[in-house]
Amino acid sequence: MTALLAAVEYGGDFTLPPVGELFNFESALPLGINRTVVLTLLATLAAAALFLVAFSNAKVVPGKLQLVAESIVEFIREQIVLQIIGVDGLKFVPLLTTMFMFIWFNNLLEITPFVNFPTTSRMALPFFLALLSWAVFVGLGFRHHGLGYLKDVAFPPGVPWPIYVLLTPIELVSTFVLRPFTLAIRLFANMVAGHILLTIVFLATHAFLALKFPGIIVGVLTLIAGPLAVGFELFIASLQAYIFVILTAVYISGALHPEH
Repeated sequence: MTALLAAVEYGGDFTLPPVGELFNFESALPLGINRTVVLTLLATLAAAALFLVAFSNAKVVPGKLQLVAESIVEFIREQIVLQIIGVDGLKFVPLLTTMFMFIWFNNLLEITPFVNFPTTSRMALPFFLALLSWAVFVGLGFRHHGLGYLKDVAFPPGVPWPIYVLLTPIELVSTFVLRPFTLAIRLFANMVAGHILLTIVFLATHAFLALKFPGIIVGVLTLIAGPLAVGFELFIASLQAYIFVILTAVYISGALHPEH
């Protein structure tokens, strides 16, 4: 990125920075602690602090911070858990709320000033979350139904027997192999795409505003597009956290109620 800015200052051509400059994989700290690890810890602490402060002195008439925290929990409970899993899913409200807040705060790092780097754009974090989701719903399925869960997945009711020749392997691979990968890749790909989009918009603004007419017109347009891109990425950051949690709820519901 510094090479790009130097080229702009000295009248060079506009080129995109290499991927290695967008994502720094090196670590100068012990135990492999790098910028991503530090930012993940900070996002986790920020999410935890929100609830700790909000409920440390909870009141019947909530204050602003308590109202925000209660609204988040109520949204997960009413709009996701009860709508998808049912009353049996109330015990998963803490898990799904924690998962939502963790993903959301790590996604919001993308538009945080002086950070501008979503830790969920590193595949290890989405994949860990996806494996956690997979372990929960698969464990629940076998715990509640034993080996009958495997039968329910492989042979969905109401399907003509000849169709099982094609459907059974598809269902087995989809449920036990592909789900964690699709969960992880969906979150990872969206956050990487958003990070690159913002990088291009802001670097293009800097590059073209340094030029004379007509190049400066492009700089003005990207300058106007900058806040719109940030707003769009705020929406995407929230949406991806919601999608991850709602799909996890769908998978838990399928494990608890495979007949549905």
